[in-house]
Amino acid sequence: MSDQIQVIHEPAKQRFAVTVEGELAGFAEYRSRAGGTRRDFMHTEIDPAFGGRGLGGTLVSAALEQTRAEGLIIIPRCPFVAAWLRRHPDFDATIEWPDAP
Repeated sequence: MSDQIQVIHEPAKQRFAVTVEGELAGFAEYRSRAGGTRRDFMHTEIDPAFGGRGLGGTLVSAALEQTRAEGLIIIPRCPFVAAWLRRHPDFDATIEWPDAP
């Protein structure tokens, strides 16, 4: 597959977006918390037209890598982000698990 896939941080929209050939395929929304020291991932969505390509994992992986690189604490409130972290226990970052709803 030769699709050009990019993950872009859009701080003004408080999200990371994944594009395929320049077209928006999905996003992971977050909220900055505790004076900007925590990134609370709220919602991840992939357009069904782009489903089945692993874009959700690509998006979340890149978003969490950048969050870790910025030295921020990850709060995985989004079920998709939480599931990704549970599947990747070797991902070395500071994670603050939210209380169960």
